[in-house]
Amino acid sequence: MTSVLSATSTGAGRDKRSGPHSSRHHSFGFWVAALAFLVNMGFSAVPTPLYSLYQRRDHFSTFMVTVVYAVYAVGVIGSLFLGGHVSDWIGRKQVFVPALLLNVVSALVFLLAPSLPGLLIARVITGVSVGLTTATATAYLAELHVGIFASEPARSPRRARVVATAANLGGIGVGPLVAGVLAQFAPQPLRLPYIVFGGVLILLAVLVALSPETAVRPEPAPAWRPQRIAVPPSARGAFFAATAAGLASFALFGVFNSLAPSFLAGTLHESSAAVAGAVAFAAFAAGAVAQILLSRLGVNATLRISMAILTPGLALLIGGMWLPSLVMFVIGGVLTGAGAGLVFRGALVAASAAAPAESRAEVLSGFFLGAYVGLSVPVLGLGIATRYAPARDVMLVFVAIVIVALVASLRAVLGADSAN
Repeated sequence: MTSVLSATSTGAGRDKRSGPHSSRHHSFGFWVAALAFLVNMGFSAVPTPLYSLYQRRDHFSTFMVTVVYAVYAVGVIGSLFLGGHVSDWIGRKQVFVPALLLNVVSALVFLLAPSLPGLLIARVITGVSVGLTTATATAYLAELHVGIFASEPARSPRRARVVATAANLGGIGVGPLVAGVLAQFAPQPLRLPYIVFGGVLILLAVLVALSPETAVRPEPAPAWRPQRIAVPPSARGAFFAATAAGLASFALFGVFNSLAPSFLAGTLHESSAAVAGAVAFAAFAAGAVAQILLSRLGVNATLRISMAILTPGLALLIGGMWLPSLVMFVIGGVLTGAGAGLVFRGALVAASAAAPAESRAEVLSGFFLGAYVGLSVPVLGLGIATRYAPARDVMLVFVAIVIVALVASLRAVLGADSAN
């Protein structure tokens, strides 16, 4: 779920060729890369509507669902800092293609090791793939877009940003939707989704390999090092406030990507895999659409609107669990997804703006670390809490904590933005 701003923080060169053939080649690569980005992010969320099926088959608890989910975030964080920046040095395709094939390996593990250890290993592999993909694919799309319009150097990069946003968050929504429908209406629900996505990823990896390379390798090639995390003292106040907001927004998305099917089955008595997938899709799609529609707004307006959407969304989400009401829960999920998407976008822009240009990549690395901690740690806490209290009580406390965290962090971000 990293943002299109990652593309502006890379130092990669651009393919300078121009002409009709080059433009068509770059256009082909652009849409192939966008589809590959979407499908790879979609694969990361394929297990979401299947968790309740795994629970019934293997008899593990809701807490174990959160563990299976959280190890994914560990894989993402590790690969972000060990290899997320390497495409600047060796080329976009040299990272993107292996990242796609890693999720093919993950699909094989899901298929060949249908047990709890297999789930954990497959999720770590998926996390590594996504960590390699997000920054690389986002930068690749931005550079391919430049290649399409090489004869128009002043062309706005907005289309590339919109497409990257849609592929990123939208993909995470499409994955559970497709998996849920397949699990509900097709045979072999714990196998067919991985077969379908694995086959599509193999095809897309071939097509990406046939696309143009855009990164210019530095000579001599730098020695490998992990991605640095550095926040200049002058930027730390705004950075920590923005990171806290990003962490809170990712915590909300983490609920939809892990525990929502358990809440649907246990609290709302809705065990349909298709419904579970549709609920996750609705939340993530709403986040992507909100980011795209309001992409021209500044940080201040984006964050104020986000809370105006998020507050009633969370109220409806909790109300849907307490009544219980599936319709209210779904409407709350859509509004919560839209609001959380806007919080994340505004917080990321604020974190990026807080740092000087020469330190932006390092600052964003720290921001993403905080965000992915939010994707895993709060969900683990929820999983533990549901062992000792009803899910609706746990969610009520969770939402109260998130609102307090968001109000405090967004006030600090808005204060820093006003001061600038």
